[in-house]
Amino acid sequence: MFNFNIEFTGEFVAFFLLSVCAIVGAVLAINFTKVVHTALSIAFTFIALAGLYVVLEAEFLAFVQVLLYVGAITILMIFGIMMTKHDGEGNEPARSLLETLAAIGCICLFGILFFAIRNADFPAAEVALAEDNTREIGMLMFTRYAIPFELTSVLLTVAFIGAIALAKREEGEE
Repeated sequence: MFNFNIEFTGEFVAFFLLSVCAIVGAVLAINFTKVVHTALSIAFTFIALAGLYVVLEAEFLAFVQVLLYVGAITILMIFGIMMTKHDGEGNEPARSLLETLAAIGCICLFGILFFAIRNADFPAAEVALAEDNTREIGMLMFTRYAIPFELTSVLLTVAFIGAIALAKREEGEE
């Protein structure tokens, strides 16, 4: 049942270390009480995920992960934290029973997933991968998926204008 036939290659070690970093960053984001520390641990998790994308040979996704999530989203979270008041931060009561039940639930979920994945049969599909996946994504984006790409840009522009309008309205109320 537990026959682990694992080759310890550099790719496996990198995948293991990056996945441990991603899990540790996510757990720290949940457990930190200060919101700035939470935002930084989320950024750490995003960087680890970008590294996992590089290991999986998805360089474009890794670049977008760093550019959007680590750069824009984390900075946006930190600005949001700086602009809000946090008077009662860190004054939460201890919930040892709830934390114990959550830990037991996590261990049970890990066990179920572990045995389900170990006993599953994943057929290996023969897929011809593109030599330059970034170029292929660009070609598809501007040929086959040009209309959804443009609609997404219009949607983001409308959301940006709406956010500015809401911010101006709140500013005028004060």
